[in-house]
Amino acid sequence: MRLFKCPSCSQLLYFENTRCERCGHRLGYDSGCFGMRALEPEGEGWADPAGAWRFCANAANDVCNWLIPAGSGETFCTACRHNRLVPDLSDPDNVVQWRALEWAKHRLFYALTRLKLPTPSRADDPAHGLVFDFPAETPWQPHVLTGHDEGLITIALKEGDTVERERMRSEMGEQYRTPLGHFRHEIGHFYWDQLVKDTAYLAPCRALFGDDRADYEQALKAHYARSPMAGWQDSFVSVYATSHPWEDFAETWAHYLHIVDTLEMASSFGMGIHPKLSRDPLLQADIDFDPYVEADMGVILDAWLPLAFAVNSLNRAMGQADFYPFVLSAKVMEKLRFIHALVRGERVG
Repeated sequence: MRLFKCPSCSQLLYFENTRCERCGHRLGYDSGCFGMRALEPEGEGWADPAGAWRFCANAANDVCNWLIPAGSGETFCTACRHNRLVPDLSDPDNVVQWRALEWAKHRLFYALTRLKLPTPSRADDPAHGLVFDFPAETPWQPHVLTGHDEGLITIALKEGDTVERERMRSEMGEQYRTPLGHFRHEIGHFYWDQLVKDTAYLAPCRALFGDDRADYEQALKAHYARSPMAGWQDSFVSVYATSHPWEDFAETWAHYLHIVDTLEMASSFGMGIHPKLSRDPLLQADIDFDPYVEADMGVILDAWLPLAFAVNSLNRAMGQADFYPFVLSAKVMEKLRFIHALVRGERVG
């Protein structure tokens, strides 16, 4: 994610800002240029020097700030048009939780667009197009599971509830659980189907992550019935990644997006890591490149490791948990290189 600024007054902005607090302009995100637009009212819509605009229909619920060209026949933006099921918006609590999920999903779509990855809709591919459901638990549907199935990504609405999500994270012994993490993981399953299944990447993927033909349901049952295998950190980025090759791929994919997107923000701030107590080159980094277009995964990893160590140290100084509580072993870095090659292969055609 890059740093944004108001085109009118150059005030620095967050991705989710809808109004500039310095100059008062209404703000909208233009996914076509990866930038914010400072808007003036024009008729029933909005305008800036580039033209006339409408907001996505979901802006009415404050869950989206993305723009659509005024002449477009679309009602929803490029991120929201993939929604299939949204919660009952007459319940204010549902709106609050859905808002947390949507802002995370929009960050996901920023990354997918920057990486030039395909996002076919159900109109493009009726059987496997990308769609999202955000179901709430009810007395007649008491257990909603987050997951992926043939292009359908289901994110349980309760994942937008900070207290409930922290409870689940603690009960499941997870180091990390966020809405954005869920989206990045589940989209990994989608891209396994899109980019690996029935392609030349399948054999090398199996050689690295394991044979995906292993019974998935049995593998998950066995995973939850046993303690983590000894030495899992040598080959996997998380305990959950040990459960099945599909989950290993999705977990590694999620971490690839964590790393690339965070490094882009660090680059936007011109960050460099140079510890005064050590001249170890492994702890030095000048993050002055665009990780979304960098061809060499080694450059990305060489910047990530010192950045993660530095921000973990800052978090601990504030009494907070580690920003990145994971260890990237040589095997995990090899898997990340595979994901990078897969993405680069799609990007360069």
